[in-house]
Amino acid sequence: MKNTFEVLAQDHGSSARMGRIHTPHGTIQTPAFAPVGSQGSVKGLTHAQVQDLGAQFMLVNAYHLFLRPGLDIIRSQGGLHSFMSWDRPLLSDSGGFQIYSLSPLAKVKKEGVHFASHLDGSRIFLSPEDVVDLQMTLGTDIMMQLDYFVPYPAPKEKMQEAVDLTTLWGRRSREHFLNRKTEQQLWGICQGGTHWDLREQSITELMEVGFDGYALGGLGIGEPKSQFMEVVGLSCELLPSDKPRYLMGIGYIKDILEAVQRGVDLFDCVLPTRNARNGTLFTHQGKVVIKNSKYADDPRPLDEECSCFTCRNFSRAYLRHLYERNEISSAVLNTIHNLHFYLDIFRKIRQAIQIKSLEDLYEDIVTKSNKKKDIRV
Repeated sequence: MKNTFEVLAQDHGSSARMGRIHTPHGTIQTPAFAPVGSQGSVKGLTHAQVQDLGAQFMLVNAYHLFLRPGLDIIRSQGGLHSFMSWDRPLLSDSGGFQIYSLSPLAKVKKEGVHFASHLDGSRIFLSPEDVVDLQMTLGTDIMMQLDYFVPYPAPKEKMQEAVDLTTLWGRRSREHFLNRKTEQQLWGICQGGTHWDLREQSITELMEVGFDGYALGGLGIGEPKSQFMEVVGLSCELLPSDKPRYLMGIGYIKDILEAVQRGVDLFDCVLPTRNARNGTLFTHQGKVVIKNSKYADDPRPLDEECSCFTCRNFSRAYLRHLYERNEISSAVLNTIHNLHFYLDIFRKIRQAIQIKSLEDLYEDIVTKSNKKKDIRV
């Protein structure tokens, strides 16, 4: 198995590392954050804007693209990169999260998942092998195995079932993948909730299968933060140091910083883009809810420490006006800012690891965010 990951620098006071993931469509400098473009587009922005903000790669959702526009159309257009005119790496989620989010419409069996389409109710069956095939058709650079998890809190026996099924599907996915000639990567997803014995079992079994990278799934959905971070740290200690580690769906900046310190390399979350459309903006001084009346005549930029297009050109008063009028440009300008804020922090994280100052960066960001009680970054 070709090693597509290299570690270039390590922090002296933590397990954080800066590295590179090599893919057919370019290199990802880590730690890195993937904007979420489930349907092949980051809501509110053009691809050029996403790239100008510094996004190295994008996350797409294999399940949603399978339903719309469908594999036949994407195949006829030369694959997903060509179809969406995106020349950088793509990471595709397998659809395992949809088993959870669309649980009334999904029935899980050892053979795979039976779905009723949330669009028209049509019956769909996807096996682990099917999910590998559909991601190969998409042509994404990093593919995820089909996995299964149950949300916190859940009986331990249900967590055990999720671990066992994810391992079974992981073995089948990898075996099927190895029979295909491709430069794409297939990553495993470790489950087990906050039960360390189950999480350890999942990691150990998936390492025996052997994947190009490993993700931690089923976290950040209600479990106590102390347990969450303990599991992240223990998992990173057990996972191989020569493979990238991906913490799925985690988006609060404090959580990201603490996970980086424990050795996580990749992140994704809808938080910056979804919150932008809802009028919640992240700044170096804390969270700004732009619809609040106190910003109606505020002439200041959204964030005086930010160099994004929105902050260079528009006042808080104008941004509030756009949001209150439900203008499309509100979602655009807010998303530009929030995504710039996130990607700029990741640039600072990579730089801090290189110069051995990650702890100083953590203290600077967290101290500022704690100055207001209503802030959670």
